[in-house]
Amino acid sequence: MENFRRYNLILGWGVFLVSLIVYLLTMEPTASFWDCGEFIATAYKMEVGHPPGAPFFMILGRFFTLFAGGDVTKVAVSINILSALASAFTILFLFWTLTHLVRKFFSKDEQNEKVAMISIFGAGLVGSLAYTFSDSFWFSAVEAEVYSMSSLFTAVVFWAILKWENVADKPGANRWLILIAYLMGLSIGVHLLNLLAIPAIIMVYYFRKYTPTVKGVIAALAVSVGILGVINYMLIPGLTAIAGKFELIFVNGMGLPFYSGVIVYALLLFGGIIFGIYMTHKRGKVLWNTILLSLFVIVVGYSSYTIIVIRSAANTPLDESNPDTVFSLLSYLNREQYGSNPLVYGAFFNHRPNSIKEGKPSYYKNEEGYYKVEKNREYEYDSEAKGVFPRMWSTQDRHANEYIYWGGMTEAELYDVRRDAEGNPMMNQMGGYSYDRTRAIGRPTFGQNMRFFFRYQVGYMYLRYFMWNFAGRQNDVQGHGELTKGNWISGIKFIDQARLGPQDNMPASIVDNKAHNKYYLLPLLLGLAGAFFHYKKHNQDFWVVALLFLLT
Repeated sequence: MENFRRYNLILGWGVFLVSLIVYLLTMEPTASFWDCGEFIATAYKMEVGHPPGAPFFMILGRFFTLFAGGDVTKVAVSINILSALASAFTILFLFWTLTHLVRKFFSKDEQNEKVAMISIFGAGLVGSLAYTFSDSFWFSAVEAEVYSMSSLFTAVVFWAILKWENVADKPGANRWLILIAYLMGLSIGVHLLNLLAIPAIIMVYYFRKYTPTVKGVIAALAVSVGILGVINYMLIPGLTAIAGKFELIFVNGMGLPFYSGVIVYALLLFGGIIFGIYMTHKRGKVLWNTILLSLFVIVVGYSSYTIIVIRSAANTPLDESNPDTVFSLLSYLNREQYGSNPLVYGAFFNHRPNSIKEGKPSYYKNEEGYYKVEKNREYEYDSEAKGVFPRMWSTQDRHANEYIYWGGMTEAELYDVRRDAEGNPMMNQMGGYSYDRTRAIGRPTFGQNMRFFFRYQVGYMYLRYFMWNFAGRQNDVQGHGELTKGNWISGIKFIDQARLGPQDNMPASIVDNKAHNKYYLLPLLLGLAGAFFHYKKHNQDFWVVALLFLLT
């Protein structure tokens, strides 16, 4: 046992150093594309970025900018170092997670034998180092984005539930559950992706505490989805919404200063939870005490969002959505500026709205208090425009072109022909009919809708990224479905040729591209073999890992 712990620590910190060196050597020296420039600016000057914000990442980023020593040319690289460190720590906890899981393949008497030790640590090294150099993770590890920090939170909370698993029957084991809850609360201030680890964590708890049955597994999954839903749809926006009710009562109703209602609400909230913790501890209610402690630390972690309101009230140069009140913060958290998209039922892209429905009101601040403003209006559509699971909903012309292409449709199926003043069909420059995209004559069929879903959303926007990591990558050129831009490749001729055509005489711009990688499907085959072996040796852990893999 002592030998295992010693080697586990030494090798774990070894892979940490290897990954950290790799990421520091390949790190972006300045700002890279997309949101990175914004994250650098918001961290350096503590400004307010795009909804729903990343306040905890911003605070950590600000701390790292202090090491720039006032040299603004070093600010970007200092925040990039934060991502490199977070990614290296992710690899560290991944290694310890792998050794924990593989160790279960052997009995306690076998675990300290040489062959078992080589198998356990070999699996940990191969798995963690393979992830170190994987395309997507390496990409996020070297730039100022939130995904590296989010990956670290996911790695730590899953490692923590495995640590709890080891001591679940011992006194004080619940402290690991409370730590997980606190990390979940903090992670809300980085990215909501970490919440998707909750189902896997609940299944570890279920398998450790109960005798598994089909009904029990279904119930545990239902509970995990319920907890995820409560945190994401009730706790995160709900705490802020209730604070808004208090603010209206105290400011508009009683004439007290701004934020007085929020302060009273915060005192009541924390006071009530602390009182509940005290009473459940006094009466020996272990379960309820653990639940209230977990709720308390989640709220404490989530409180990093107060920095968003504080800095917005200071009117920083970058102040997106201006969330300086509890009402604008709620809009900020709900990402209302992006609009709403139909998920289960809604209108398709080629139809136009017939009316506008008033949405929920909001409140804005003036010298006298808060005044009510109608906002968040929603479009209404005729019933024939709507369908189940609408994947093609955006009315933007450029999006419509892609829907038609990926969904295998024609304009003639969707739109009426343009006509001149005499009612004659109008022709386009190519000699075909010109179609009026404001006049729909039908909607996409369910088959066309699902064709777009599987071809584009699943195939191009998920499996393509997935296969970059497990098969290989053509290049890093932004692609929109072209055969020579950004596709996945395997290096196996007949597979690549069947999908993308001949690959033998590709130009140097593709072959010499630094992102041009061929893995010959080896990571995918090793992963599938490992998953099969894991299922045969310890099927409960297999389902937990599969759940974590699929959701995160």
